Amino acid sequence: MSLKKKYLTSKNICKVTFHLSGKAVANGELVNLVGDFNGWNQEAFPMKKLKNGDFSITVDLVPGHAYEFRYLIDKTRWENDWCADRYSPSQFPYCDNSVVEI
Repeated sequence: MSLKKKYLTSKNICKVTFHLSGKAVANGELVNLVGDFNGWNQEAFPMKKLKNGDFSITVDLVPGHAYEFRYLIDKTRWENDWCADRYSPSQFPYCDNSVVEI
């Protein structure tokens, strides 16, 4: 898992690449990036499966904010990003959300 941030000088945008290892997916076939930046829509940001089994997606985010997110695997299992900038308590018991700070 990893988060890569690329700040654009021409626009007030940061391109954030979210990367989830195939190992974390454990034979899953579908991964969606879900967070407050897409209204927690479970289908809005499907991640691309790479040849090595990992999943990746790049999203444009506005700097100066902290965004909460999680990965939804095969529409049934939630996973956090082990490389998140920090974690924040979720509205659901016994679970935290990953946070990326831009």
